[in-house]
Order: sequence, then C-alpha cells, then structure tokens
Amino acid sequence: MANLKVTLVKSTIGAVPKHKKTVEAMGLHKVNKTVELPDNAATRGMVKQVEHLVKVEEA
Repeated sequence: MANLKVTLVKSTIGAVPKHKKTVEAMGLHKVNKTVELPDNAATRGMVKQVEHLVKVEEA
C-alpha cells in the first residue's frame, strides 16, 4: 500500500481545537515537519479535515 507525505505548512495557533488535535494525532508538532502516513481512509479523512494547514504528497 502507498504512503502519504504530510507536511505542516501553517501554524495551528488560532485553529479550531479539534483541528489542533487532529494535526497532533498525525504526528506533526512543528511547522515544516514531514511525516509519512499510510494511505487509507482514516488518514485521508484526517487530511481532509485540516487541508488548509497541511501539504500532501504521494510517496
């Protein structure tokens, strides 16, 4: 199965608390940090929720 490279490009300061927790659950804590996550429905849903804060690439 493929992976997704997710990068936090915008700070979570001032974001909705639910979005902050979603970003943290993905393993992103600092701006410009990148993590690889499995490409599944759960990850896609998390990315969709915070798409204004992250950049996604297929790995």
